[in-house]
Amino acid sequence: MEEIVKFKYLYVPLLLWLGIQTFKVIWDLITTKQFNFKRIMGAGGMPSSHSAVVTSLATLIAKSEGITSPIFALSVIFSLVVMYDAAGIRRAAGKQATLLNKIVNTPGLTNLQVQEKLVEVLGHTPIQVFVGALLGVIFGLIL
Repeated sequence: MEEIVKFKYLYVPLLLWLGIQTFKVIWDLITTKQFNFKRIMGAGGMPSSHSAVVTSLATLIAKSEGITSPIFALSVIFSLVVMYDAAGIRRAAGKQATLLNKIVNTPGLTNLQVQEKLVEVLGHTPIQVFVGALLGVIFGLIL
């Protein structure tokens, strides 16, 4: 039984990630009337599964090791980096991909031959990151 309790640092974040990604697939199906299985592995959208995963892990560590432990500090810094990346860097890359796709698809503007469209949904809005982080804390506290 003790082994299962220790394993929670792996299964709680992973199950939370799977649940959020599954929710995104179902939500896309409801709103677009099209099944898009790529959403299960895709980035972006509400809520941020990245934020939920890292904050659930940090919450689990806080509960077991305390908020003054070095491993909790590490998990918080790791969480902040991941959330900054999701809302900042990856979001900016998605905006650039949108603009580049428009440029490439504008007739007469370029002679570029592009094989595939750039992925535009890469990052998250700050609200999506916040909701994901809140879900991570809630599930980390409950489980």
